[in-house]
Amino acid sequence: MTQESLLIVDRQGPIGKLTLNLPKALNALNLDMIDRMAAQLDQWEADDSVACIWIEGAGEKALCAGGDVVALHRESGSYGDQGASQFVQDFFTREYRLDYRIHTYPKPIIVWGNGIVMGGGIGIMSGASHRIVSETTRMAMPEITIGLFPDVGGSWFLNRMPGRIGLFLGLTGAQFNGSDAIYAGMADRMVASADKDALLSSLARQTFSADAEQNGVLVSRAVQANEIAQDQRPASNLRAHYDVIQQLTDAPTLADVYQTIVNYAGEDSWLQRAAATLKAGCPLTAGVVWEQLRRARHMSLAEVLQMELALAVNMCSNGQVKEGVRALLIDKDRNPQWQPATLEGVTPELVAACFKQPWETNPLADL
Repeated sequence: MTQESLLIVDRQGPIGKLTLNLPKALNALNLDMIDRMAAQLDQWEADDSVACIWIEGAGEKALCAGGDVVALHRESGSYGDQGASQFVQDFFTREYRLDYRIHTYPKPIIVWGNGIVMGGGIGIMSGASHRIVSETTRMAMPEITIGLFPDVGGSWFLNRMPGRIGLFLGLTGAQFNGSDAIYAGMADRMVASADKDALLSSLARQTFSADAEQNGVLVSRAVQANEIAQDQRPASNLRAHYDVIQQLTDAPTLADVYQTIVNYAGEDSWLQRAAATLKAGCPLTAGVVWEQLRRARHMSLAEVLQMELALAVNMCSNGQVKEGVRALLIDKDRNPQWQPATLEGVTPELVAACFKQPWETNPLADL
């Protein structure tokens, strides 16, 4: 497959269409795709014939299952060695810059969040002006399983979810559906996957103008007219479990919250899976999640992405990502040998070191 075909660039009347085109890899986001998307958004911003942008993933299974963690594994440092390569910094710098661009883009951006939307896929979706989910949507920030952390603005959007749902999702990597995404503020509307083409045709017929704000209103009305009826949507786990999640996370220290979640003794299978994921996950990631949400509470989006860039480079340098991806995707033994191996070994000093800027000037200082 050529690099050119990794991102399909198309037009449907006034709509600029971008399709992530790695369906066999669930449209995992690599650096070529990031760079081409950024360049195309620049081009379309200056093109008056483009009224709005539509972003989707090829195939029916996923918008985007996350970043190219196999490449990150290759370029990351092992425990005790010299750290990550320049590629790691370049990858996250350009990915977060693209995410920020989507958040601040002057024209409406519609993201079709069908199927799997995880990690870097949520980064693309979360900043769009019109975030659409379907009955097949499955979302998560499962970075605790690979020794990373909920990035791509996770410190921003997890802090803005109802109650302590964001903390719970960040610690457990729990999957959530389209109804959950709307409840948690991660999506705006739900449209049936079978109605995608009808929605696109409706959008292409809108009487768009040079007024981006008015165009956004037209997009909103078109999407709303194609929504799934409330009684036909999947039930929201997050809404149903809100009170239990509040109880599980109701403690002043991470150690207490961690013990309460991993010792969950109820019979709910969704909560059981969440508890098991946290228990098997990277202990240092748990410490980072707790601290990133605390630090980011009053940060701007730009400050959040600058902080996360330092975190990402450090987690790829200190051995966590190398080991987590090895166990999950390379050797597939699902038996990561985390260092430290338990939450008790995660000291405040270790967590603080993850936030230390590894450069004099942050590469995202200009956001």
